[in-house]
Amino acid sequence: MATPNNIRQNVQNYRERLRARGLRPKTIWVPDTRSPSFAEQIRRDSLAVRDLPSESEALDWIEDAMDDDA
Repeated sequence: MATPNNIRQNVQNYRERLRARGLRPKTIWVPDTRSPSFAEQIRRDSLAVRDLPSESEALDWIEDAMDDDA
């Protein structure tokens, strides 16, 4: 069984190898799609922009592109 010290050392070694390749760690926070409020927020956002001319044009373009693939 792996010990916590062994796991820490493995992670440290892995990160050192990545840094040696010119990479650096980066934390990215994204919306939690499992959250009960996520779907409702997306619904509100989409209703808020549905009548904007720029959104209508973009949606028409997407629908046209999808029709071209069919």
